[in-house]
Amino acid sequence: MNLRVGRIPFLVCAPFFHLFLNDEARFEGYSFDDGAPSALNQKLWTGEIHLAPASSIAYARAPQDLVLAPDLCTSCKLEVNSVELFSRYPLDELSGKRIYMTSQSGTSVALLRVICSQYANVRPEYVTERADCDAALLIGDEALIEKAKGSWPYCYDMALLWRDWHGLPFVFGAWSIHRLALSCEMRPRLEAFLENVRESIAKFRACPQKALKKWAERYPVPFTAEELKGYYDSLDYEFTDERKKSLQLYFNLCVKEEILSESPTLRFL
Repeated sequence: MNLRVGRIPFLVCAPFFHLFLNDEARFEGYSFDDGAPSALNQKLWTGEIHLAPASSIAYARAPQDLVLAPDLCTSCKLEVNSVELFSRYPLDELSGKRIYMTSQSGTSVALLRVICSQYANVRPEYVTERADCDAALLIGDEALIEKAKGSWPYCYDMALLWRDWHGLPFVFGAWSIHRLALSCEMRPRLEAFLENVRESIAKFRACPQKALKKWAERYPVPFTAEELKGYYDSLDYEFTDERKKSLQLYFNLCVKEEILSESPTLRFL
């Protein structure tokens, strides 16, 4: 049986996956399922895939079935640049205003709700249609493209808002692993895959232009490697103790906001 891996085709995940592209012979035993974070969350919960760099909140919604890779996550040093609230009004004037919420990420949607309610003390109307919205929460490549246009008077980086509030880096994604992958049959394949991911990140850091060229052949983007340099300089994939503390705090605040019924303990591979 192949180890079934959820792969997010966003630039933020290129360091995780570029090594595997167009090299199937070297990486036998793995199969990849592409999708947005929200779609992969659903497949992870049902065991349709074994693991993915899923939305952080995916783990919190099924902690009985999942464990986390202890050293890998999707985070940032300061701003993340690809999880952005674009607005026609300042953040503290968004009460009663219509905010479009992306359907691609449960973590970012919950984070915005927590920030609006508990940090900015505003009560917007959250909508699923972009027409006539006063603000829009976008993620991934869509957020990068929208930010490059510069067409909104206000743009709020969600990671910076969290850091301003709590002084911690936010964890947008964590490698969540279904317990089906922990069987005697699958565990060695899982361990080998995670080691390959670590190698993929290291090779990306060593030569991002080469890695991005390979990535763009599969997933075209309207940016050059040079244009993306600052973006990757701000990203960090190490699941440090500080980031684990931040993730637990986020879950606690989601409980306060009644997004989660309880805050799970972080359990690692």
